[in-house]
Amino acid sequence: MKNQIFNTHNDYTGLIIRLTISIVMFPHGARAMLGWFGGYGFTQTLEGLQQMGHPWLVGLLVILIEFFAPIFIITGFASRFWAIALGGLFIGIILFGGHLEHGFFMNWFGDKEGEGFEYHLLMLGLCLALFIQGSGKYSLDNLISKKLTA
Repeated sequence: MKNQIFNTHNDYTGLIIRLTISIVMFPHGARAMLGWFGGYGFTQTLEGLQQMGHPWLVGLLVILIEFFAPIFIITGFASRFWAIALGGLFIGIILFGGHLEHGFFMNWFGDKEGEGFEYHLLMLGLCLALFIQGSGKYSLDNLISKKLTA
């Protein structure tokens, strides 16, 4: 079972997927958890999610996944687990985060009230690709997998 989590191909595909997810996602998580990049930080973000009608536990999981998933994914540690967690988050955001009702497209020209779900769908696809491919080269999963099979 452990080897299925850490097993990966020794190529660059997983690395490229990991870098893309993490570079895009880390600022979102750092805004929510630490207040960086103009964010509100943990307490205010959690309160904001509760005011939007999300239960406390859901808000906590959103913040923790947004912050920790890109860190673990970029290092390539348990990337399949974090890809599923992040993919589940994006499914939840599409279905329950108010994006589905605004259609597919993001609000590029500021002519709508909300944002569509195209960004979330792209991230969901990247998470699925990472889950299938694994972490690839230069990952802790690759090192762990080699030790488990040795």
